[in-house]
Amino acid sequence: MALPDTLAIERAGLKAWPGIEVEWDGAWVRRAAGGYTKRANSLQCLDPDDGDHAADRLAAGIEWFKARGIPPVVRNTPLASPSLNAALDAAGWQTIDHSYLYAMPLGEHEPDADGRITDLLDPDFLAAQQQLQGYPDAQVARMRAVLAVMAVPAAGILVERDGVPVASGLMAIADRIVITGNVIADKTRRRQGLGAAMMRTGLAWAKAEGASVAALNVQADNEAGKALYAGLGYRHQYDYTYRVPVAA
Repeated sequence: MALPDTLAIERAGLKAWPGIEVEWDGAWVRRAAGGYTKRANSLQCLDPDDGDHAADRLAAGIEWFKARGIPPVVRNTPLASPSLNAALDAAGWQTIDHSYLYAMPLGEHEPDADGRITDLLDPDFLAAQQQLQGYPDAQVARMRAVLAVMAVPAAGILVERDGVPVASGLMAIADRIVITGNVIADKTRRRQGLGAAMMRTGLAWAKAEGASVAALNVQADNEAGKALYAGLGYRHQYDYTYRVPVAA
């Protein structure tokens, strides 16, 4: 099975992990979500050929983020216009968070016996995310605001041991591509296969909901994450980074 191209995956990602505010400028999109995750609070170009007036459009994007109290960030994928990259270079923006997009055809996966599928705003899911991620209440509120605007089929995933949540994540399906995010496992229970159990549970749900492809993002230096996803069948498709202004 041929996997979707970069544009199809990125467009699915925009739907699966939305901004609360979204504004398009040609093939450039600005998204704001109260500062919860760089991906949902960034400027991104989806067409390498859309580079006219890049410096002016970048400046307008900076002002757009500043008006919302959000630091300006550019998500830089293989679809970014060379003119946008040149404008970023000229302004001295630095590159951070080198990451990979992994994807695979979605096959059969056996859910964990203690796995649960919940609504995104289910109190048990939110509590598990807060506990395992170590989020303060303010961060949970920002996460909840993003989850509340998701308009595609989506679910929270929990794996419990003795009634205690030990792994969690969320999955959202757009254009038959299931995008996974917020993957976390109990750091005191490493090497017990908890992350894999959570992923298999969620992927089984996504398959039943009609997804045919699975995709996710992982930072390049996350060796444990890369090993987990490779073991499930995911394969590297392309790299991306974020660009941020150099602090004054």
